[in-house]
Amino acid sequence: MKHGLAGACLSLAVTTLASGAHAQTSTLDRVKARGELICGNHIALPGFGLQGPDGRWDGLDIDMCRAVAAAIFNDPNKIKFVPTTPQMRFVVVQAGEVDMLARNATYTMSRDTSQGMSWPIINYFDGQGFMVKKALGVTEAKGLNGASICVTQGTTTELNLADFFRSNNLKYEVIGFSTNEEGVKALEAGRCDAFTTDSSGLAAERLKFSKPDDFTILPTLISREPLGPAVKRGDESWFALVKWAHYAMLNAEEFGVTKANVDEMLKSPNPEVKRLLGVEGKFGEGLGLTNDWAYRIVKHVGNYGESFERNVGMGSRLQLKRGLNDLASRGGLQYPHPIR
Repeated sequence: MKHGLAGACLSLAVTTLASGAHAQTSTLDRVKARGELICGNHIALPGFGLQGPDGRWDGLDIDMCRAVAAAIFNDPNKIKFVPTTPQMRFVVVQAGEVDMLARNATYTMSRDTSQGMSWPIINYFDGQGFMVKKALGVTEAKGLNGASICVTQGTTTELNLADFFRSNNLKYEVIGFSTNEEGVKALEAGRCDAFTTDSSGLAAERLKFSKPDDFTILPTLISREPLGPAVKRGDESWFALVKWAHYAMLNAEEFGVTKANVDEMLKSPNPEVKRLLGVEGKFGEGLGLTNDWAYRIVKHVGNYGESFERNVGMGSRLQLKRGLNDLASRGGLQYPHPIR
């Protein structure tokens, strides 16, 4: 009897140790062993995450995933993209089904403190707005008193909507949908007076209309929406890797290092550029990467300004101004932290 109990205890101890060893395996180690990054992304949001006819995913958030893959593998295409709905986007992070989530998710206190996730950086500063048919004749948000509003369920958008109408003593009717796509189609079909989401999302969704010029985005912003990638809480090294991938792109823009000139910039006398590109120092080692990790990002993806312009900027279909997303040196909120 004693021998049986001892054997059971030993078996339990071995199982516990094995489980503990698995739990201690870092996200980076699992990604390297797998040979690809698993990235949760938007189902279909032009400029941020959209799959083209050729099957390729593109967008500002997609570039965030590609930057991380480039830093690890020297290949921005070693990624498995997992499109997620608003209701499931955080579940896949919490369950460990994706290594990172990059799909315009707002960083809020409750999400940061009670959902087991962390936001390494903010790659797009936004605010919630409204889109209406021009024929409605509404020019600002307070003119929506008594209106029916289409909104995506399971988002901070619903709370912001309620706060705005309550604080301004206005009446409204909510028409909820499970996805942005359903809500936008309802607006186009005349089932509601307005659709609300992040302002950048409105610009992206308007592109899907058969007659986009029939719709206008009201100038009023009713919230602050800091958007960025999320990772599962508990792996500080992985948190740091995703964070510094973004800061590398910001530093590259600050110092004029681009996808086109990055090889020439290896010869730069600027010590900050030398550290950025791995010519001097061993900063990649602290991330578990090679010291040319940031060079890889810029070589394959470009700097933040290039990514912004290509995907959502004035040279894109969305034609969004940099605004708050400009570098701090030009009055924006994107502040490149120093590599030293």
